[in-house]
Amino acid sequence: MRPFTNRERLETMSQPTHLPSFWSRLSLAFGAFFKTLGDAEFAARVRDDQVGPIAAPPPAPAPEPKPAPAPAPLRIATPDAALQLLGLLQREARLIDFANENITVYADADIGAAARLVHEGCARVLREHFSIEPVRGELEGSRITLPEGFDAASVRLTGNVVGKAPFTGTLSHRGWRARDVRLPQLADKHDASIIAPAEVEL
Repeated sequence: MRPFTNRERLETMSQPTHLPSFWSRLSLAFGAFFKTLGDAEFAARVRDDQVGPIAAPPPAPAPEPKPAPAPAPLRIATPDAALQLLGLLQREARLIDFANENITVYADADIGAAARLVHEGCARVLREHFSIEPVRGELEGSRITLPEGFDAASVRLTGNVVGKAPFTGTLSHRGWRARDVRLPQLADKHDASIIAPAEVEL
């Protein structure tokens, strides 16, 4: 009969001859418990995994990434109101005529006189068809503080913008907000693209 090789001897030693019963395991557990309390060397071997490896707890599952917020739906702007406003500014202030005029051929005094007429007409349109008020109530040049969560649509930061709110700065422009709009109603078949009709003198 041939002798066991080292590999076979190790495999034979690693296989238990029989499994201990419940009461045997209970006795072993109590013995190991009290031996760990009273024998520092045995406790050190248990700590250093000499009695058997202690399974590490499974890693916690990684949190699922939050989905990116959906972009806000875009509103389709109808051009009729904008064309209607252009028509009012043209009728009252000749704004389109003034903007398309080559003013480089005129003297400053002539341009100033024309600009006065355009200014008066534009101001009349704004007064009659809009209620406009400042966005901020403070005087321009005042020092104001914008808290965290301020409305970025109504206040625009300029200059050296670093960090996060609160921001303290100087109010350079109060801004404008339309509180009310009173454009005339359009007839059903009105062509709003005709800002100003052509004029034929007879």
